Amino acid sequence: MHRRTFITGAKAALLSGATFPRPAIAQGFRELRMVTTWPKNLPGLGTSAERVAHTVRALSAGRIQIKVFGAGQLVDAFEAFQAVSQGLADMYHGAEYYWESRSPAFSFFSTVPFGFTAAEMSCWVEFGGGKALWDELSAGYGLKPFLCGNTGVQMGGWFVKEVSGVESFRGLRYRMPGLGGEVLRRLGAIVVNLPAGQIIPSLRSGAIDASEWIGPWHDMALGLHEVAPYYYYPGFHEPGTALSLGINKAIWDSLPSDDKIIFEAAAALETNYAVSEFNGKNATALQRLRQNPSIKIKKFGDDVLAALGKTAGEVLVESSRKDTLTRRVFDSFIEFRKAAVSWAEISDRSYLNARALDFAYGD
Repeated sequence: MHRRTFITGAKAALLSGATFPRPAIAQGFRELRMVTTWPKNLPGLGTSAERVAHTVRALSAGRIQIKVFGAGQLVDAFEAFQAVSQGLADMYHGAEYYWESRSPAFSFFSTVPFGFTAAEMSCWVEFGGGKALWDELSAGYGLKPFLCGNTGVQMGGWFVKEVSGVESFRGLRYRMPGLGGEVLRRLGAIVVNLPAGQIIPSLRSGAIDASEWIGPWHDMALGLHEVAPYYYYPGFHEPGTALSLGINKAIWDSLPSDDKIIFEAAAALETNYAVSEFNGKNATALQRLRQNPSIKIKKFGDDVLAALGKTAGEVLVESSRKDTLTRRVFDSFIEFRKAAVSWAEISDRSYLNARALDFAYGD
């Protein structure tokens, strides 16, 4: 659908009350509408949006009700931003890199290649200056943003044939969105972006040779393990993909301070819950995959990761030059990344190396 047609039609529907019913506000009761970029009740993503709505309702003792619309129910997935920005819906649940066509700065608040882990993203936003920049960026579109979930580290994807080196990307038809796709394109891949429902048929027909999705839990639910035998890691393109809650700023500004705290608490709770859910279910799903003799779980070679990393740096620097605000976001991101990498080296990495030594209990 053409964006202008969408807005014109949606405004007419709003005025008529036929498609976009007005929020109910009576005796302190308020009903709000959330649109999402996920299918209704999609495990881990659609269910995350539903949990936020439930938490807000519970914390407000039922005063604030949120009706959740999955992708396509009220607006298409990628129209969620525009619907909330224009006031045609009250909030969205999605991932900020979907809005990169409006500003490349949005990607930094979801994920970028070789960027932050889930924990580091939360640290940057809350304690490294990210929140003020994100607020400034989103305010320009009439929005108030919050971290509201995270998928954790993703996988590199499923391949119909083995990746023997950087040369394997040349001519490879690879499904990958965002800046990660641009990195692969520069290494010679033919990058395509497909919705979830088209990935399996495309792999089966030979229309594509490889596809990333999320991780073992979601990938198996989709059936990717049934159509491609090689499963590569790590997911260089999405090391900790943050999900977000974007609230129409006029709605946000109209809330009393105690209701604002409810939304802040609901988003923070969901951020912690979602990453725990993804990590927990990915761990058990990986065990099942390891028991499948037809699946070959492989690590990208160091030469491949080095080439991806070098190219990713070039892509991010170029994207940062699009406008002044994106450059400020990039500079803040890079400054905090240096500190985060330094800390991770003597905290997470040194501990994981120690745990990998051959004296672990329970094996």
